[in-house]
Amino acid sequence: MSEIIVYDKAKYHYEGDFPNDLSLKQAYVHTGMFLGWLIDHQLLSKEFETEMELDIQKFIQREITGAEIYRNADGVLADDMLNEEANQFAMEYFDFENGLFLDDYEEAFSELDSLYEVEDSWENYSKIKAVIDRRYMEWKHTFEKGNEGT
Repeated sequence: MSEIIVYDKAKYHYEGDFPNDLSLKQAYVHTGMFLGWLIDHQLLSKEFETEMELDIQKFIQREITGAEIYRNADGVLADDMLNEEANQFAMEYFDFENGLFLDDYEEAFSELDSLYEVEDSWENYSKIKAVIDRRYMEWKHTFEKGNEGT
């Protein structure tokens, strides 16, 4: 059995360089928005969908946010929560060292001093969702092109 890849943990943020004047809930927002995007695109593993079925339905009905689901998932985003395609995308895009997610996130909310200040709202989710949608389509086009003839 292979080792689980952890993409992010909220504690990496609130135990790190996190503004003292913010609620710890803010450490869940940026990854929660990515998790919400995964839900909207049906890119979760069957196991995670089953485990979080009620929360996912509430998200789809816009009753709770992705950050709330991320909190309910113990503040961990790992590869066993995503399907194969989502993992391939996340390894490239969501990787905090080499991926573009954090750059895109900071650019989308450039008026704020810190990525942790982004309000967990549907308006902000829509803003970053459009950016991730574009990146995903670019990735998918490149990925499919790279797999032609296999």
